[in-house]
Amino acid sequence: MTEHLPATMDADAPILTVTVAARLADMHPQTLRGYDRLGLVVPRRSRGGRRYSLRDVAKLRHIQHLSQDEGINLEGIRRILELEARLDEAQSQLGHLLELLAEREATPATRLFTAGSAGQVHLGRTYRSRSPRPLTAGR
Repeated sequence: MTEHLPATMDADAPILTVTVAARLADMHPQTLRGYDRLGLVVPRRSRGGRRYSLRDVAKLRHIQHLSQDEGINLEGIRRILELEARLDEAQSQLGHLLELLAEREATPATRLFTAGSAGQVHLGRTYRSRSPRPLTAGR
C-alpha cells in the first residue's frame, strides 16, 4: 500500500489547505489568515486558494510557542523570524565558503623558484591558486 507514496516529502511543497494547516498547527484558520496579512507566514497562492507547506506548519508552531509560552508580541515575533532568516542565510554562506576553502586546500600547491647563475636556488612564494601569478623582473 505504501509503495505508491513518495520516498521523501518536500517540506516546501505547498499542499495543505488553510483548514488542514490550521489543524496541524493547532490553530484556528482565522489566525493563519491574520498571520498571512501580517506577513509572518505567507502561503503560496494557487488555483485552489492558499496552500501551506510542512515548513509553514513548523513555522506556525514556532510562532505559537513564541507567543503563548514566551509571551512575545507579534512585532517581536516578526523581528525574531527576520533575524532567524538572516542567521540561516549567513550559515548557508559560511558553508559555501568552507566548501570553497576545502577545494582550495585540496588543490596541490605550486612552488615558484628561481635559480642563480652559480646554481643556487631561491624559493619564492607558495601559491595554491589554479593559475599562479607570472614571475616579474626583479623578483
